[in-house]
Amino acid sequence: MITALYSDQVIAENAPMDRRLAALILSRGNRVGYITSGPDPQRAFFDEKRRYYMRYGLLLDPFVDLNALSGDEEISRLFSCNAIHLSGGDTGDFLRRLRQSGMLDKLRAWALDDGILVGTSAGAILMTPTIAVDALFSGASPDAVQDGAALNLLPFEFFPHLNDDPGYLSALRRYSETATTPILACRDGEGVILDNGLVEIFGAPLMISGGFTEVADRGRIADLLSRA
Repeated sequence: MITALYSDQVIAENAPMDRRLAALILSRGNRVGYITSGPDPQRAFFDEKRRYYMRYGLLLDPFVDLNALSGDEEISRLFSCNAIHLSGGDTGDFLRRLRQSGMLDKLRAWALDDGILVGTSAGAILMTPTIAVDALFSGASPDAVQDGAALNLLPFEFFPHLNDDPGYLSALRRYSETATTPILACRDGEGVILDNGLVEIFGAPLMISGGFTEVADRGRIADLLSRA
């Protein structure tokens, strides 16, 4: 399994991570499936992302709206792609759509079967055990989240857009005192690629656990992955 977790994506700071991800995908083919987090009737977000991937020689197709799945043929076409992109958006609504469409378990199984899964913001949060940290974006407490179980592909939680609010870090430290797994927090322009146990870090993400913060370390993340 290969996972790529972005805080944001369509910005110049992500070019080194983009190039590495593109090389990994192109070693298998050039098709990337796209699952939208919510309605995109004009496909404005999809078209932006399609142009973005085209710069790296990748074809973004098909576009999948979980509320309008046409049947087994569309699902089969999605899972025949060389990678799948999970878009940003409303994390809770995205999780609800995955559950209601029956795609949560299918997507998890596909990823574990040596798939390449790319997530931006909400899409990256969904790869982890729970979306609890998403509560901070609405001013709520992660501890209050009751039904946040997500894809559970990784042994840590993921928090994007750390740079958006100076209060996020202290809130994450408080939450980490009771959280069962560490939290990887990224500013826009930062991210990680995890390639079957190999860890590549872009920028200087933070690892938060037990109320303490440290710069994310490849060795520690690799150790977490090996014990998962």
